[in-house]
Amino acid sequence: MQNQGFTLDVCHLITQDHRFLRKSRVAFAAAVLLFCLFSLTFRPRSLRGADPSAPSPAVPDPAGGTMSLARSLGVHFLPGSSSKVLIERDGRTYLVDLAGQTISVSDASSPSSPETAPRLEAAHSAAQNAPVGAKIFADNCAACHGPEGKGGGAMKTPDFTNPAVQAALPEGMVTKIIHEGKPGTAMPAWSGKLSEAEINTVADFVKSLGQAPKPQGGTPGAAAPQMAKAYVPADDYVFSLPTGRRLDRHGLYLNFTHRFVYDPGFMSGERGTTLFGLDGFSISSFGLRFGVTDKLYVSFYRSPSLVYRPIELGVAYHLLDELDGNPLSATARISVDGQNNFSRNFTTNLELILSRSVTKRGQLYLVPTLNIQNRELISNNGDLNSVPPGLPGFNTFSLGAGGALDIRPSVALVAEVMPTLANGPEMGIHRPSYAFGIQKRVLRHAFTLGFTNSPGTIVSERAGTRATFLGDPSADTPGGLFIGFDLMRQIY
Repeated sequence: MQNQGFTLDVCHLITQDHRFLRKSRVAFAAAVLLFCLFSLTFRPRSLRGADPSAPSPAVPDPAGGTMSLARSLGVHFLPGSSSKVLIERDGRTYLVDLAGQTISVSDASSPSSPETAPRLEAAHSAAQNAPVGAKIFADNCAACHGPEGKGGGAMKTPDFTNPAVQAALPEGMVTKIIHEGKPGTAMPAWSGKLSEAEINTVADFVKSLGQAPKPQGGTPGAAAPQMAKAYVPADDYVFSLPTGRRLDRHGLYLNFTHRFVYDPGFMSGERGTTLFGLDGFSISSFGLRFGVTDKLYVSFYRSPSLVYRPIELGVAYHLLDELDGNPLSATARISVDGQNNFSRNFTTNLELILSRSVTKRGQLYLVPTLNIQNRELISNNGDLNSVPPGLPGFNTFSLGAGGALDIRPSVALVAEVMPTLANGPEMGIHRPSYAFGIQKRVLRHAFTLGFTNSPGTIVSERAGTRATFLGDPSADTPGGLFIGFDLMRQIY
């Protein structure tokens, strides 16, 4: 019996020992798990300190706060970044990427004082945020604006890589559009979907897409002052005078011109019922321009039977552009006009289109033009199908001058004059043709409303006046000014 009781006691002890061992193993495993969680939780904080092996204070300095403590430790936070910091050690500055767990030596000078630190942080912020902005753009914007920001496609979005498009955007407009969206378009409001920092970052990235390359042989930053004040015209024309505006590569542009030549706008009394001539007949012309490259474009233009159906074919090449840092813009253009749908009375036109920005808000234009075998601008007073008469041709030379001045970010006043300096009387021209008006730009559109004394819009006819067109020597005086308008649209 004693042996049997002893055996029971031993078995009971062994059972208790096994239970104790199981509980110990469970406790040990739980302790290891808690230790790992504790280590993972506090590991990132050690990267903020001066010494990775030393614990980092988690409580801000009561005297100077977190920023004061960061400066005392040589740590500089980058605005808009939650994963990158700058750390100063031994006279050098290191960029620490917490997310990527990398450390690299910065090229910037060490911020030795509170005054220089913000400048360094801002510089690093701009450089380091570029990949972040590109990522946000690729994830949220590329579907409509293209992976490179060139736009186009079915959405007909703008080409942000074009300096002209960028220059046409007022300061802060990109950020505002991202915030609020664009009513009537597929552009949504991203406020609430992206953070304020993300919106600012992607806006900076979009603005950077249009930065023009440095001119060959130039020094870094040498072209910046000239580019900063370069004016970008809203239209291909001041009114009838060309601006020499550079076209996008593979961009297609449509131009409409309307000249209500028969009812002058500045006559008093009974003419008021014609709404300044808009109730009368219009000489309505249209044309297309296509950018073969960003420097070379071809053009087609057609005027109606009232001026004997001329067709103009042209090609132009941009020699210089202020947006590339040059002191002026220059375009050479050659075109051929032929009446009766390009079948007779041909005129060859040679133009040099020069422009110079006065400020970012205004630009001046000078267009010397040689017309070989030009003919007098006359109207078709008979059957609209009649063949134009075989008038004698003269070599003429005109010197067009014009200007544009923005009175609002998207509204400009425009004016032009085109005196004929050679063989003007032989062409029936006794006074220069001129025009003035107001111009409105809306993204890829431009609308110009003005008064002029010239019904001609193709190159060979734009220096002619209403006097020759109607056979009335007084019809091109200020009292004979009539209304007209231009409409330009970039199709893609």
